[in-house]
Amino acid sequence: MTAPDTFLDTAMVLAAGLGTRIRALSGDKPKPLVDVAGKPLVDWSLDLLAAGGVSRAVVNIHYKAEQIEAHLASRLKPGIIFSDERGELLETGGGLMKATPHLGEGPVFCTNTDAILDDQTGEIIRRLRRAWQDDEMDGLLLLVPIEQTSGYDGQGDFSLGADGRVARDGDGPRYVFTGLQIIHPRLWAGEPVTKQSTRVFWDKAMAAGRLYGLLYEGRWMHVGDPEGHRAATDYLTGGANAEAI
Repeated sequence: MTAPDTFLDTAMVLAAGLGTRIRALSGDKPKPLVDVAGKPLVDWSLDLLAAGGVSRAVVNIHYKAEQIEAHLASRLKPGIIFSDERGELLETGGGLMKATPHLGEGPVFCTNTDAILDDQTGEIIRRLRRAWQDDEMDGLLLLVPIEQTSGYDGQGDFSLGADGRVARDGDGPRYVFTGLQIIHPRLWAGEPVTKQSTRVFWDKAMAAGRLYGLLYEGRWMHVGDPEGHRAATDYLTGGANAEAI
């Protein structure tokens, strides 16, 4: 049975990073406010979530936090709740842990703000929601083939098994984690808030056979540095180099 859009309607938006690699472009702005093709990165993420039926977004803030607060102050869809990390930057996993009182007890979407998916309709959010099986999963990662990326120079993050489970060193092609996922707070329930990566939660879910992946066949643009920014801008605006990306 297809899950209704009212299920899984909360997201964590990770916007607290320092963004050191893109400072040449960002200047006095935090990375989530860097403009790409006429829209700040954080709005690319929030617009996608809203189009997919997400009504609440918890946004963590640290570097230049007041700028992000001001930018999102009038945003209605999704509604914004801030998780303040000005006192200590907690990394991705710690950020989720601190925000848990706002997230609730069920699974939530979680996304980075340094990448753009070529999806204006929110269909990938609905696909993730439909694919979620709460009795089998603690995490569901959106993965993309390396050849469908820009601004990325790695060798891939995970392999994807025939049963949909992900592994770090499996057979077959390697895929890139897009930064968008569904994750369940039971992975850290009862633990004190500590500075750590989301990878700690993934490893726990993988060990239990409860970490899955969903393949995205569209374009994924990583905007972590000036070169990634140029590639994404070219693609989104139909620039001279768009076909080569």
